[in-house]
Amino acid sequence: MTSAYDTIVVGAGLAGVTAARELRAQGRRTLLLEARDRIGGRIRTEEFAGLPVELGGAWIHWNQPHVWAELTRYGLAVTGDEEPEEVLIPTEEEPLALPADDVMTRVTDLLNRVFRGTDRYFPRPYDPLFRADALTEFDRCSLADWLDRLELTEDERTMVASALSTELGGSSTRGAVSMLAQWWALGDLATHGYYSLVSLRPEAGMGALLDAVLADARTELRLDTPVAAIDDDGRRVTVTTRAGERFTADSAVVAVPVNVWPDIVFTPGLPGAHTATAEAGVGVPDSVKLWLRLATDRGPFLAQGAAGAPISTLMPHALVDDGQIMVGFSVDPGLDISDHAAVEKAVRVLVPEAELIEYRAHDWGRDPFAKGGWGNRRPGALTTAHRELRRPHGRLVFAGGDLADGWAGCIDGAVESGLKAARAVAGLDR
Repeated sequence: MTSAYDTIVVGAGLAGVTAARELRAQGRRTLLLEARDRIGGRIRTEEFAGLPVELGGAWIHWNQPHVWAELTRYGLAVTGDEEPEEVLIPTEEEPLALPADDVMTRVTDLLNRVFRGTDRYFPRPYDPLFRADALTEFDRCSLADWLDRLELTEDERTMVASALSTELGGSSTRGAVSMLAQWWALGDLATHGYYSLVSLRPEAGMGALLDAVLADARTELRLDTPVAAIDDDGRRVTVTTRAGERFTADSAVVAVPVNVWPDIVFTPGLPGAHTATAEAGVGVPDSVKLWLRLATDRGPFLAQGAAGAPISTLMPHALVDDGQIMVGFSVDPGLDISDHAAVEKAVRVLVPEAELIEYRAHDWGRDPFAKGGWGNRRPGALTTAHRELRRPHGRLVFAGGDLADGWAGCIDGAVESGLKAARAVAGLDR
């Protein structure tokens, strides 16, 4: 069956539904195709221990302009998590508990040293290539490469790597230090701005924002419809699903994660920048998000694992009668999240006395329609590929939080990318 549309949007994550809404506002007949049985992509609001929780993207902040404008537009209230009173940091023996304010003072001093000079690389952080001439060598560095250039003690280096290990996907050799530095610049060159990455969240859940945007889009939506191929003959785009259905349109927005691009056959093939970026990957490949109810006598706390720990971070969410609800991240491919005992053992590396009552987890790395979690560019990707990835390719425009100019890898980046993709589609007609 072949149906004709003005634009087809592939992927109903936040970037996709935002693009669909904007295209509908342009008067375009739009079809939205989603491989899953739900909208949201790497956003997934569920219930755990009687509370709405996010198994995927969760946090936003007022210094993130695109998503904040969406929350304001739809009148969605925000809330925060419990503030930690103490921080458990790894040592060679048992974790050491320190007052949270003391640890934050030390981390602030270290991050100020690590990101010194960021204003030179990113004087306009929403235009990341504005100073590409100064950025090229810095962009080639992983965090490990960059730390090699700084005069840090071994303890200081360990603390920095531990504090940033989750964002980097576990290893300080994997992700580009330039992406962390850009977040630092977007966060007003300060620790409080950087940690807005994990600050506020919609009170009703991210699902409420998705539903509001989709309702506003008034577009035709097909769930359980994974795409197998996208053909662009220069005049029309034909999208073929795995079930063999064919849809045609004047243009298409590809709003699936970069790591999933190789699962779609593009004719003609993708440009070199797209192919190389997809092969290297953007979404952190071994990425698990966990929600845990722990029995512990501690007050609200944050626990940080050493590099290579089975759980890299535990963060406080809410206090309950028998302990607290915590959110955690793992970038360890060896952690068996189906095994309660294995998860409890991993928790006790960070919190030796804790008892794991119940938990929920989602492995985004093994999710076939994500193949990775939060975005983190590889060294060199910004200066060699980003500009090309943002350009239309024939009648195709690419979108997603992985590709944003600003808060790439974050919810704000997904909204920004969806807005810009719709404008790029309008530009194809000129």
